[in-house]
Amino acid sequence: MIKTMPSQCVGEIMSYTPLFIDRTDAGEKLAQKIDSAIKQSAGTKRPIVYALPRGGLPVAAPVARLLGCPLTIMVAKKISHPQNPELAIGAVTASLNVLWSEQKLFRSKNYLRSRELALNVAIDKAKILEGQLIPGCPQVNTENATVILIDDGIATGMTMAVAAIAAKALGCAEVWLCSPLAPLKLLPWLSQWCDRLIILETPEPFLSVSNFYIDFPQVESSEALVYLQQQHQPLTD
Repeated sequence: MIKTMPSQCVGEIMSYTPLFIDRTDAGEKLAQKIDSAIKQSAGTKRPIVYALPRGGLPVAAPVARLLGCPLTIMVAKKISHPQNPELAIGAVTASLNVLWSEQKLFRSKNYLRSRELALNVAIDKAKILEGQLIPGCPQVNTENATVILIDDGIATGMTMAVAAIAAKALGCAEVWLCSPLAPLKLLPWLSQWCDRLIILETPEPFLSVSNFYIDFPQVESSEALVYLQQQHQPLTD
């Protein structure tokens, strides 16, 4: 399935005000919000927490622990501009759902070829990461379940949106998109991809997720695997 997203404006000034100590702190706060939302929604089906690895796992772990539900992964990678790796032109999941930006970033005669190459690079990265982490994931049945997608922050929304597309393809009852923070102007666009959107903070201006954390180290695959294994072991479901 291929969809497109609107171009996003870039803020003028970067904010450095920390809102969370680290990802675990953000996850504990997010867990309370999600737990409250579930208790207030009488019709909510059994939850399954899907983290966007690797950074989403330290945030998702406290949520799955509080809810007492399985913790697994939904791997999504940005598709980078061939001449500017930091610039996203789309996003793709390991299950090959694709979301393209509407921005006209390729203007050469080799547009389609360049886009295809960038897509293939992102797919390879997604599949490699999934292969590293899948041994720690439990077997889950998404039929008639509420899939809760969690990341450590949302900047453009592309990986979260393409993850939602993949989640809906699993035949679940609902898809919730949850994160400690996201740009305020992005919320209406994000809402179209999910049944419920839970964002703790919407700081403005918003340029980088890392600036709102005091401690924001890179999460290695080995560390991400530990989060999965720790949550999986006590579960008998």
